[in-house]
Amino acid sequence: MNDDVDRELPMEVADVLREQDETLAVAESCTGGLIGAAITAVPGASDYFEAGLTTYAYGAKRRELGVSREALDEHGAVSEPVAREMARGVRDVCDVTWGVATTGIAGPTGGTEENPVGTVYIGVAYAGPWGSEASYATVSRYVFDGDRTDIRAKTVDRALETLFETIERTRQ
Repeated sequence: MNDDVDRELPMEVADVLREQDETLAVAESCTGGLIGAAITAVPGASDYFEAGLTTYAYGAKRRELGVSREALDEHGAVSEPVAREMARGVRDVCDVTWGVATTGIAGPTGGTEENPVGTVYIGVAYAGPWGSEASYATVSRYVFDGDRTDIRAKTVDRALETLFETIERTRQ
């Protein structure tokens, strides 16, 4: 990813976060920092973007995000429970309004019958005001076609779209 990235979607995310005076942090596995790069391609991202953590290995997911050993052991890194824990973990560790997490199999190897190459889980976690009981986390599963570069690019786009749509729904 470079400064020639399409900034339309990251700018939409930026606008809605600024309007709401909310903050964002991302935890990336299969995207390896590409979401953070897309977010910071927009000038002024420091107004709302707190941190991007690339937690590729099990140990990093546990140390940096508090992902449980049980979730990793029982479900594997590419799973709904791990994506949920990653999103909640980055939200809470970075003390932000929104946490986004990606975990998946970008290929060309590593796929299984249950999770073929291109399988990606995207988690979004919201921190509602204290005492509101409005906090939540959602996870969506996708299977993208293409090579490693295509899968990672599609994951970045879908993660930003999911975040934007989730913020919009939360505001309604």
